[in-house]
This record gives sequence, C-alpha cells and structure tokens, in this order.
Amino acid sequence: MRPLLTIALVLFTHTAIAFDHGDWDTLLKKHVHWVRGGVASRVDYQGMAADRPRLDRYLDDLSTVSERQFQDFDRNQQLAFLINAYNAFTLRLILDQTPHPDSIRDIGGLFSGPWDQRFFTLLGERRTLDEVEHGLIRDNPDLMDPRIHFAVNCASIGCPALRPEAYTSERLDWQLEDSTHRFLSDRSRNQFDQESRRLSVSSIFKWYRDDFANAAGDLGAWLADYSGPLGLTTRDADLLRDNRLAIRFLPYDWSLNGLPTDQ
Repeated sequence: MRPLLTIALVLFTHTAIAFDHGDWDTLLKKHVHWVRGGVASRVDYQGMAADRPRLDRYLDDLSTVSERQFQDFDRNQQLAFLINAYNAFTLRLILDQTPHPDSIRDIGGLFSGPWDQRFFTLLGERRTLDEVEHGLIRDNPDLMDPRIHFAVNCASIGCPALRPEAYTSERLDWQLEDSTHRFLSDRSRNQFDQESRRLSVSSIFKWYRDDFANAAGDLGAWLADYSGPLGLTTRDADLLRDNRLAIRFLPYDWSLNGLPTDQ
C-alpha cells in the first residue's frame, strides 16, 4: 500500500489551490460603485486609502506567489489572478500619489509613463503594468481573450468599469461577458447613429483592433456578435459583418474614475 500512498500524496501536493482574492473582493464591494445604470463605475479613493492596510496585505499576498505556483493554477485561475493583480496594483499606483492625480497619465515623466514603472513584484520578478497586460496576458495564447479589455482597468472614466467584485475562476466567463455587455451598452462610449449609418465606438477597439479581429475574423464581425448591447438591428449587424457600416473611434476620457463630487 505504501506506493499507492506515495502517489496519492504527490497528486495532492500538485493539486492547484485557488488563490484567495477575498481581501480584494471586500475592498471592491465597499469602495467601488456602479453609476449610470451600471454601465460604468466610480472608485472611492479616499475610502480605499483609509483601508490601505487591507489593500497592502492583498498585494503582499499576490507578490508571494511564485512562477511555479502560478503554473499549477488552472487557466481560469491564472487569468483571474492576473486581471485582479493588474487592477489592484493600478489602484495602488493612484493611491501612492499625493495628491491623487487628475489622470493616471499625469504619473511618471517624459520617458516613463505609469505603465512603464517597475514598482511591484509578481511571479518572482519586478514588473510593470504593461508587462502584466501585454506580456503575461495578451502574449499568452492560452490566456488571451479579447474580453480582457473590458476587465483590466486603467483608472480612467473612458476605461471599462472596475467591477465592484474580484474576478474568480468559478465565475470568470460570466464576469467577462457581463463586463463586455455593460461597456458596449454605454452610449457615451459606443453608439450607432441611424441617420448617418455610422457606428462610433471606444478607442479601445482602435488600439487593440487585431485582438478582436483575431477572435472573429475582423473587428466588424466581433462587434456584430454583440449587436444587442450595441443597439443594432439584425440587419445592421449583417451590414457590419459585411463591412458595409462605417466605424469610427471616439476620443478617450483619461480623467480619473473617482467618485463625482455630487455623489
């Protein structure tokens, strides 16, 4: 029986244990609020600052995960881990500024913006936010999903909403789909003009056009699959798939996604 016991122990040792995002979930539920009917959210940065010890504990826990431990996670655990890490370290970057900036793009200098700063440790290395989004997620074909563009949050009003909950492996697909629908339903950032027959969408679709095209053949086909939240008729969606509807890209609002002063 001893060989069987040894095998069982080895299998147990290598069973992936999901990372606990509980502290992050608590912070988001407490300090992030849906606005405008749930198509956007705002962050109570002052409240987050008051809860800084809980945030720092969560970030420290993220930083203790080794590359080997990460590789033992399943695919959804890995993606949820990286999305939450990106969002949490972005929030820390904002809180580290005194006073809080009017825009995340105010952080850094002429040759080093906020996404180039190597200010945290993840998977055993000092990292930048760009390395997490582009290197660890977008450049990994096992993890890449165009819907991540509606999950990673750049602390800006133009950015898709920061959800008031942590991403989890068990609910990841639903959360990504829900975040996508909410963003596409926002008429300030994605709108179809029946008179001009023109679809105006967020600049996210310009910057990452290839990600959407790779998933559906081209950008128009990907957008057509979400005709409902975009407010398109079936006929409009068919025209979009056939590249017979003009697409233009709206300006991006880089203002900080803090609570409005009238809330």
